[in-house]
This record gives sequence, C-alpha cells and structure tokens, in this order.
Amino acid sequence: MRKQLFFAVSMVLALFFSSCTKDMTALDPSLFKCNPNPLEVKGGKVDATVTGTFPVKYFTKKATVTVTPVLKFEGKEVKGTPVTFQGEKVVGNNQTISYKLGGTYTLKASFNYVPEMAKSELYLEFNVVTKKKTYQIPSVKVADGVVATSQLVSTKASELTPVIIADKFQRVIQQMQEADIMFLIQQSKLRKTETSSADVVALTKKIKEVSDSQNQKVSAFEISGYASPDGGMKLNTNLAEKREAVTAEFLNKELKKLKASVKIDSKFTAEDWAGFQALLEKSNIQDKQVILRVLTMYTDPEQREREIKNLSVAFKSIAEEILPKLRRSRLNLTVDVTGKSDAEITKLASEDPSKLSVDELLYAATLTNDLAAKAAIYQKVTEVYPTDARGFNNLGVVKYQQGNVEDASRYFAKALALDSKSADVNYNSALTSLAKGDLTAAEESFGKAAGTSGNISQGLGTIYTIKGDYAKAKTYYGSVASNNAALLQILNADYSAARNTLSAVAKPNATTAYLGAVIGARTNDRDAVYSNLKNAVKLDSSYALKAAKDIEFSKFATDETFLSILK
Repeated sequence: MRKQLFFAVSMVLALFFSSCTKDMTALDPSLFKCNPNPLEVKGGKVDATVTGTFPVKYFTKKATVTVTPVLKFEGKEVKGTPVTFQGEKVVGNNQTISYKLGGTYTLKASFNYVPEMAKSELYLEFNVVTKKKTYQIPSVKVADGVVATSQLVSTKASELTPVIIADKFQRVIQQMQEADIMFLIQQSKLRKTETSSADVVALTKKIKEVSDSQNQKVSAFEISGYASPDGGMKLNTNLAEKREAVTAEFLNKELKKLKASVKIDSKFTAEDWAGFQALLEKSNIQDKQVILRVLTMYTDPEQREREIKNLSVAFKSIAEEILPKLRRSRLNLTVDVTGKSDAEITKLASEDPSKLSVDELLYAATLTNDLAAKAAIYQKVTEVYPTDARGFNNLGVVKYQQGNVEDASRYFAKALALDSKSADVNYNSALTSLAKGDLTAAEESFGKAAGTSGNISQGLGTIYTIKGDYAKAKTYYGSVASNNAALLQILNADYSAARNTLSAVAKPNATTAYLGAVIGARTNDRDAVYSNLKNAVKLDSSYALKAAKDIEFSKFATDETFLSILK
C-alpha cells in the first residue's frame, strides 16, 4: 500500500516538475499579428506593433523569456528593444504569463530606416532563461517589409525650384534732361541771359552728343510755354502762346547749327495753376494752407485769382517768390540709350567681365542654358562685384541645380552675409538645409523668406511629408501639381486625386512615371503598372533595380511582363 502511494505521489511530482521544467517549443506564426504588415517607413522610421499570444499550458512557471524584434535584410539585421516576460514562480517586475491560461502581449518595434531595408522581414526572437539552462525558442516571422514609397519625396531642384535673383539690365535706358527759359512779367521776349544759361547749353550739347552717337537717339523733345495765373485769361493765353513760339524758333535755329534733325513737339498752358500749387506747397509762405484750400474751392480760374489777390499780405509774397518762376518755357528732352548687344555682352563676360556692369554680367548668365557656363559667369560676378549678394546667390542656385548641395549651401551663406534679410536667399538656404536633412534649419529659413518668389508652401509640405505628418503636409500642398503633392495623396490612399495631380505635372520625369506605376499596383491596374514603369525605366534606368526590390510590386514578382521591363 505504501509502495503504491509512493508511486502515485512520485508520478504527480514528476508531472508537476516536468510541466515547469520542460523546454518551451516553437510557436505557431498564427499566434502573432503585426500592424502594419507589410511594414512601412514614415518620418524616417519603421515602426511596428506586434500582438502575440503564449498559448495555454505553454509558459514554464520558472522561466524568463526575452522577446526581441529583429529586422533582417540583405544578410544584415537590426534589433529593436526587447521585452521580457516571466513565469508565475519567477520573482521580478516583468509581465507574468500564466501557465494554465497563457497570455496575450503587445510589443512595439522601431527602426531607423536605411534603403537596404526595402526588402526585409521582421522576426521575433525568444531567449529563455531558467535556473538550470538558457536556450532559444525558434524565431517567428511576423511581417514583411518595408514599403518605402514615402522616401520618393524629393528635395531636388526639379521638384523644389530655387530662386535666381534677377538682374536689372535694360537694353534701352531713357535719360531725361530739362531746362527752363524764364521771361519777365507780361513779356515774351527771349533774353540772352536765359538762352545761354547753363541748363539750356547743357541740353543743346546733349542733342549734339546724341546726333553723333550710334547707340543714342532722341525719343521726344517737348517745349511748353506757360504764363503765371495773375493776369486775365486772354492776356495769359497770348503770352503763353508767344513764349512757346519764340522758344521753338530759337531751338530750331540751334538744331540747324548742330545739323541735328529732331522733331519738336510744342504746346502752351495759359495759366499754370498746377505749377503754382506745386511751388506754393514747397514754400514757407504764411497762410499757404488757406490759399491751397481756395484753389480747391473755386473751379473758375478768374474767381480763383481774385480770391487769392484778396489775401493781400500773402499775395505780396506770392508775387515775389512764386509767380516769377511760372513765367517760362520748359524744355523736356528724352533720350533713348541702347546698351550693348547680347553678342557684345557674351564676349565681354568671357574675355573682360570688368568692362560690364554688375547687371550686364548677371544678364550674361541668362543668355546660356548650359549650367557650367552659367556657373562660370556667376563666379566672375562674385569676383568683380564681391559685395553684391546676387552673384553668390545665383551661383548657389546653379550648384543646387547641378546636385552639389554643399557648395550651394556655402554660396547661399555668403549671400546672406551680404544681405541677411533677402527673402529669396533665405528661401534658397532653406532648400539646401532640407536637402541635407536639417529640417529644423529649413523651417527657420523658410520663416525668414516671406516675400520670396519661391514656393514656401511646397517647401513646408515637403518638410512635413518627410516628418511623416501627412495631414499637415496636405494643408501646405493645396492644389499644386507636383510629384511630391501626388506622393502625399498616394500615402493618404487618395489614388484618384494622385492620378489627376500626376497628369497635371508641368515637366513629368521618371519619378512621375514611377508614382503612376505605384498607383497602378495599389489599385490592381496592371496596364498602368506596365506602361508607367516602362516609361520610368526609360527615363532613369535606376528605377529598374528599385522596382525589383520594391514591396509595392510584390504581387508582380513572377510576372513575365513585369520582369521583362526590368531587364
């Protein structure tokens, strides 16, 4: 009897201890769910939430199990943060799993994305520790990865256009020259002291210069005869007309001496109230504000004159200071000066840039579409005119267009040292910060770029796409038609809008086509995948290798047409 009892107790203990000490076996993959699956990169991170279950009568009571998420790719692996669980008889602070009931748990994994992760797999590794031994449960695959479509966001010049600060070059510049011939009160006789005045001599000399010049011509020559508004209308009309006539006669004789063929347009103004008001406003005459109000109150010139004369004290000053300056003929000469030809500017930019003004030299860069030639010209601008920020800015733009972000950033910094408040330079500086991944600096520079002709909203939309804040990015893109805007719509699963955006891109490129292929894959449109991918590879052969590894096209992995496009 004792032997039977001893045997029974021994069997119970054996079963008890075996349940607590036997190795835990492989877990079925159906016990795990991963969100998202496949994995995707967002804001430069690959994040996953895994929900797992330890089945009933599985978790050894005296075991400690450490679960580690591991992302495996191209012969490499990156481990996430491990989570530890413990059996019912382990003393510790970890989550306890019941042997009889089992238990469900959640762990989060996060990895810094690198391009090699595009074709990868997420596993969970299980390390078991008991008092007697340490061993591993076979790892379990819980997800495929990584959808890296968000990485197609572009900071290149083809997507975010930098700003060239324009030159102020004008082929034809107008020069203005004026002179007055003064007359005595109620007279229209020319006085030699007036016709030989410095202003009149300078004006006639300019006409001679223009007639002898190959790149100058008179575009207008006007004579205006005036009378001061202190006589009757009939008298003033006669005076102003005669003053115009004698002045025109004098100038025609001078032009004949100069052998200059210039057309004279002449007119007269009987009572120069506009001139009177302008001179009065500039004067220190007492009660001038009262007189100015009188000018606005009366439309009849004779009544206006009477009212002003009634202000006897003020009128005396007017008669001495204002009216004599209105008894005149005014000469207005307009000359068109034609600058250097494009050929001359191009030649000097190459051979002797110091003979060009800064605006001519900046203009020279617009005469070529070759980026290397543009860079050479802008380099000369920085050397000949080192205090002009435009040279450094524009050289930086060309470097950015050439893909040389570091040099572009350096030149923008030099431009900002010369003009720190320039909206365009700050905008360009933001683009290089964005291209280098310094999102904080990019945002700061965009904040200083108010008034730029660059697209700040497009830049900010790109920043928030990179950050993974797709809702905020959407508010900045608005209705702009660009690859980045279409990409955001794809990431938000708005495929119809994305198609429309891509069809409206002004200068479609390989990325435009590749995004079209992604939409086709996500909407099961094989023809769209084939046609767009074929175009993308034609424009940029590197997209063939990318598509071969892109999980977006996983369902096409054995498709003969798909594979033929990638060859």
